[in-house]
Amino acid sequence: MELKNKPHAKGTKALFKNKFLEKLTRTHIAIPLVVFSIISTGLLIYGFQESYLTTLSALLLFIGGFMSFTLVEYLMHRFVFHLTPTTEKREKFAYTVHGVHHDYPKDKDRLAMPIPLSLALATGFFFLFRLFMGANVFGFLPGFLIGYAAYLWVHYMVHAFQPPKNFWKVLWVHHGIHHYKDPGNAFGVSSPFWDVIFRTMPKK
Repeated sequence: MELKNKPHAKGTKALFKNKFLEKLTRTHIAIPLVVFSIISTGLLIYGFQESYLTTLSALLLFIGGFMSFTLVEYLMHRFVFHLTPTTEKREKFAYTVHGVHHDYPKDKDRLAMPIPLSLALATGFFFLFRLFMGANVFGFLPGFLIGYAAYLWVHYMVHAFQPPKNFWKVLWVHHGIHHYKDPGNAFGVSSPFWDVIFRTMPKK
């Protein structure tokens, strides 16, 4: 897949004429980081208080949740955010949820999902995981949510800061290739792990 338009080096774009809806599309990065850290901590504390978790089970479930999110991140980015628009409505949906970010990758207010939507999804995941794993959700979901928070922070740093002169630079390069060279590959943001597994690593 080749770039259709050259990304803007700065600036932003309004998605809605309605001021309230437009405001909902913009999220300060600190808000979801703080909110999901608090929720994750509360779930773990509740799990221990109710004897649903032991130290070992909490650790294993947390890691499992964290790794599961990295897979969800990859799949969402590849198959939802980059879906092929076959109708005008799908094209508008694709642009609203992700295309605008590719047009204005330096827009810091659009590097995180609106908090009402992310909270609704987190609630949905809670009931889904609770259905399949019972009380283990109190160890698994915190890992999943912290995985999301880690993804947000990495994504923010990659777009907002200059690349560091250490091994973390690989994340800047990997995501930069996705934005500026090869949007049909390099879908992993927090890690290129799933790109390696599913063979979507960009050519060197």
